[in-house]
Amino acid sequence: MLESIRQIPIDYYVYLSTLLFVIGILGVLIRRNAIIVLMCVELMLNAVNLLLAAFSTYLATPRARSWCFSSWSWRPPKRRWGLAFW
Repeated sequence: MLESIRQIPIDYYVYLSTLLFVIGILGVLIRRNAIIVLMCVELMLNAVNLLLAAFSTYLATPRARSWCFSSWSWRPPKRRWGLAFW
């Protein structure tokens, strides 16, 4: 599976992650609804996780993958707090 991921150039992952991050920033700056702002922050975090996973796969280091999984583990409580405050 890792070989099929490595066939895609790393530039594509960087471009996709940049696009997702910019969409998230625009959503935070333009929108005023709290739920949509939280969704845009989530989109920005997903963009960073995509880059971490892509670079860890290309460099064959599991350390970045552990950061990805740890950041995914604290997201559900964050969603609950966002819905509770809304």
